[in-house]
Amino acid sequence: MLVAFICHDKPGHLDLRLKTRPTHLAWLEQYVAKITYAGPLLADDGQTPRGSLIIGEFESLEAARAFQKADPYTEAGLFADVTCIPTRKVFPAA
Repeated sequence: MLVAFICHDKPGHLDLRLKTRPTHLAWLEQYVAKITYAGPLLADDGQTPRGSLIIGEFESLEAARAFQKADPYTEAGLFADVTCIPTRKVFPAA
C-alpha cells in the first residue's frame, strides 16, 4: 500500500527541525527500500522548511502509522499535525 504523510511543523520550530535533521536523515536511510519520495515542504520563499512530505510503500496503514510515529521529527515534537493518507500512483504510468 502506497501511503503519503503530510506533516506541518509547529510555528517557530525551525531550530528544532535543524537540530533533529541529522537523526531524521539517518533514520530514513534504514527505510530506503520503502521510501518513494521524502523531502521538506517549503515556505513561499522556496527555501525555508515548514513541514515534510514522505511517500512510501507499506504492508498496511497500521504499519505506515507506526513508521511515522518512530520518525525522530515526530518523537522530538516538531509537527503541529500529520496526515497519513493511502494513495496510488497514476501518472506517469509505471
